[in-house]
Amino acid sequence: MQPTERFGKALPQTNPTGRRRSLVNTLRRGIGRALGTAGLVLAPFGLSLGAASAAESTASTTDQYFLTASPYSYHFSHNPEHRDVFLLGIERIRHGKEVAGVAYFSNSFGQPSVFLYPWGGIYPGVIRQAPQWYFKWAAGLLYGYREPYEDKVPLNSNGFSPGLILALGRPITENINLQANLLGNSGLMIQATFRIR
Repeated sequence: MQPTERFGKALPQTNPTGRRRSLVNTLRRGIGRALGTAGLVLAPFGLSLGAASAAESTASTTDQYFLTASPYSYHFSHNPEHRDVFLLGIERIRHGKEVAGVAYFSNSFGQPSVFLYPWGGIYPGVIRQAPQWYFKWAAGLLYGYREPYEDKVPLNSNGFSPGLILALGRPITENINLQANLLGNSGLMIQATFRIR
């Protein structure tokens, strides 16, 4: 009897590399769902953990590019110095799960600002009853909060500070997503994402 047969039936070939990949993928999915749940739990408290259709994006093995735009932000507290916040950026989703990009925006005090985020992830299906919703996070370097507003973001040094954005969104059409970005404990940004490639 061949080692690949037992009781006249072919046994599946064992592949340690395949098992390892399967375990890693299972862990990634579990961590992704946990992060998504954590983001939903933390969001009402103003804490932070940032698209093709999320389902489409996660199925992709190629890079996809998106134009991001935000015409509106809501501030949790009123300050007469607050200005309208506008954002325009470009974002890449690699292998359907890794998020990176750059965004130019006017901050809450009208100062030109940039958010460069080489790290991020997207996790579809974070709400079981509404699987079209996705959770997204983005982390990187923020520049733009300068005097006299340098104390408005934590760990600011000469206008540079770490940035972290959490978002919850859903596809509106095949090429357009709508998402809400949590801006720390300051506000909420409504953002549209348009697939360009």
